[in-house]
Amino acid sequence: MSTETLRYTSQTPRTVVPSGITDPVERARAELAAALAAIEYKANLPARASEKIEAGAVKARAFARRQPVAAIAAAAGVAVAVGTAMWGIARLIAR
Repeated sequence: MSTETLRYTSQTPRTVVPSGITDPVERARAELAAALAAIEYKANLPARASEKIEAGAVKARAFARRQPVAAIAAAAGVAVAVGTAMWGIARLIAR
């Protein structure tokens, strides 16, 4: 089995070496490909950040569906905190 013919799905981590490879050269290639995929994933900060943001958005939507009043209060609190921080920064700059 060649590493080019390996099929990865969204559920299969690309950093996993497939089992059943008996040829040492093919196994080394698969291990190298997995190591490079792990390095690529770890170094790709924008992609990792977008994954975290998407997961947070999913959690926020679920929370908003379960407790809409609490979600509105949380959003208002975040807006007040951000506004206060921006006001403080602007005040510091203006001095």
